[in-house]
Amino acid sequence: MRAKEILNVSVDCVVFGYDIKAKSLNVLLIKRYLESVAKSNVLVDDYVLTGYHVYEHETLDEASARVLKELTGLTNLYKKQFKVFGAPDRLMGKSDQIWVKSKKFSSRTFTVAYYFLLKTNDVDLKANKHKAKWFPLGELPKLGFDHKKIIEEAHEDLKAKCLSEPITFELLPLKFTMNDVQDLYQSILGVEIDNRNFRRKLISRKYIIALDEKQVGVSKKPAQLYMFSKDVYDKISNKNYLISM
Repeated sequence: MRAKEILNVSVDCVVFGYDIKAKSLNVLLIKRYLESVAKSNVLVDDYVLTGYHVYEHETLDEASARVLKELTGLTNLYKKQFKVFGAPDRLMGKSDQIWVKSKKFSSRTFTVAYYFLLKTNDVDLKANKHKAKWFPLGELPKLGFDHKKIIEEAHEDLKAKCLSEPITFELLPLKFTMNDVQDLYQSILGVEIDNRNFRRKLISRKYIIALDEKQVGVSKKPAQLYMFSKDVYDKISNKNYLISM
């Protein structure tokens, strides 16, 4: 039996991915494309966040996990539900209305927005049926619905959250350098960070573990490697800020 959708309640997922080589915070978007019946005109051609209606039997978290898995094949990622979007005109753009009518859902749809954190190379996009593509946060394409606003608000929440909890390590490989961490914070926050001050504060955190290893395969002097210990972090009751801006 086909699951029944709630036609005016959806989830939208902002999937943030960090490209450590490009030092770029990216957003995963899917192609929204529609031609006329005769295929003589392109009616809709842009990008949107991945999302879908909530099924009657699902919780919101279950719906977001389903949507994410269908897009990326991944489960158990860091996620945060950060806001509900329900402005009366959020789906009223010309292209949006064409899309809404073609898909037969309500123009007055409320969406619960989540964001997820992962590394860009965790997702294989070669055979992705949604034609998903990574876009740097500062180079977004034309977006449908109110998804530009959703992405902007997700980014603001991520900036605040990364200063109070070490969620950024979800975006880094298991072993990393201090430069890797600094580059990531600068990419998220969009600011230059004082090198010495940042490193001093970061190294003082007990949950940042120095390894008896250094980088390999680099042309310059290899840097010390570190790892994040969630076990140590969970035992620390006083979660001080990683950075004081």
